[in-house]
Amino acid sequence: MEQGNRRNERNLAVVVSRIRRRRESVEQHTDQICSSFKCRMEGNWSQSAACPEDPPTSEAIISNMDMVTGSLYTVLTLMAVAGCLVYLEEIIYITRKIIPSYKRTTYVWVTGAAPVIAATSCIGMWVPRSSMFTDFTASIYFTICLHKFLVMMVEEYGGDDAYVQQLRGVPLKTSTGPCCCCCLCLPPLHIGRRSLTVLKWGTLQAALLRPTLMFLATVLWTNGTYEQGKANMLFTLQVKVNGAFLWITVLSVGAFILSLWPIGILFSQAKSNLSKHNIVPKFALNQSMAILSQAQGGIISLLVSTGAIVCAPPFSARARGTFMHQQLMVMEMFIVILVARFYYRRRYNDHEIEKPFIQTHAKKNVAENPSRQDRSIFTQPLVSPAQWV
Repeated sequence: MEQGNRRNERNLAVVVSRIRRRRESVEQHTDQICSSFKCRMEGNWSQSAACPEDPPTSEAIISNMDMVTGSLYTVLTLMAVAGCLVYLEEIIYITRKIIPSYKRTTYVWVTGAAPVIAATSCIGMWVPRSSMFTDFTASIYFTICLHKFLVMMVEEYGGDDAYVQQLRGVPLKTSTGPCCCCCLCLPPLHIGRRSLTVLKWGTLQAALLRPTLMFLATVLWTNGTYEQGKANMLFTLQVKVNGAFLWITVLSVGAFILSLWPIGILFSQAKSNLSKHNIVPKFALNQSMAILSQAQGGIISLLVSTGAIVCAPPFSARARGTFMHQQLMVMEMFIVILVARFYYRRRYNDHEIEKPFIQTHAKKNVAENPSRQDRSIFTQPLVSPAQWV
C-alpha cells in the first residue's frame, strides 16, 4: 500500500510540474503577443499623429524644407514663371500681327490654357490648403478653352457663314472619340446653321455647367458637406451616397467628356482642310492637356486610395498625391507652352485653306441645281482681303 501511494504521489508531482511548465510557456507567449500589439498600436498612433488628415500650411513646408526640396521648389517655380512670361510675349505678338479681332481673342484664350494650369499648380504647390480652389480655377479655364478651340477651327474657315457654305453637302464623321469612337453605325452629320449651333452648344454646355458645379462645391465645402477626394458609399437595400463629392465629380466629368465630342467631329474634316494652319499639332496639344489635367489626377487619386502612395510627414497620403500631381503639371505644361509657341507663332491667311474635295462636292451640287450656277459660293472669296492676316 505504501509503495502504491508513493508511486501515485510521484505521478501527481510529475503532472503538476508539467502543468506549471505549460502555464509558464503560455504566459510567456501571451506577454510577447501583448507587447508586440502594444508596440504596433503605439506605432500606428505615432504615424497617425505625424501624418494629419489636413494638408500642411506653407509655414510647415518651409520649416521642413531641406536642400533637395528647396531646389525642386525653385526649379518648378522658375518654370511656371517662365511659362507665364512666354505667354505674355505671345499675347503681344498676337495683338500686333493678327489683325482680325475675332481671331485675336480666340488665340489669346486657347494659348493661355497651359500657362494658367502651370500657374495654378505652382500656387497649389506652395499653398497646399488652396489646392481645391486652384484646381477649380484651372478646370474652369480649360473648359472655356475647349469651347474656344472649336470656335478657332470655325474661324479658320472665315466664320460661321463661310464654314457652312464650304462644308455644305460634305458629310462629317460622328463616330469619333471619346464618346462614340466605337459606334461606327452612327449616321454622318451634314453641316448647316442648326447643326453648327448644336455643336457649339456641345462645348458651351461644359463651359457653363462646370463653373456652376464648382461654385456649388465651394458652397458645400464651407458647410462641411463637400470634401475633395472623399466619397462615402453605403450599400444597403438602396444605394445611399454620403457627401456631394461623388455626384459633383460624375456630373463634371460627364460634361467634360461630352464637350470633347463636337471638337472631334469638326476636327475629322479640319485636319485635311486646315493642314497648312497646323491644326493637327494644335489638336494634339489640346487633347494632351485634357488628358494630363484630368486623367492624370484621377490615376494619382486611385493610387492614393489603393495605398500605393503613402503619407510622408508633413503630407498626408491624399495631400502628397495632390502635391505630386501639381509637380508633374508644372513640368508638363512648361513643355506644352514651348511646343505651342512654335505652332501658334505664324501668320495665318484665309486663302491658304485647302479644299480639294469640297470643290468636287460643289460641282456636284451645282450640277444638280442649275439655279445656283450664277451665284456659286465657290466662285467668290470667303472673306474680304481686308480681313486677311
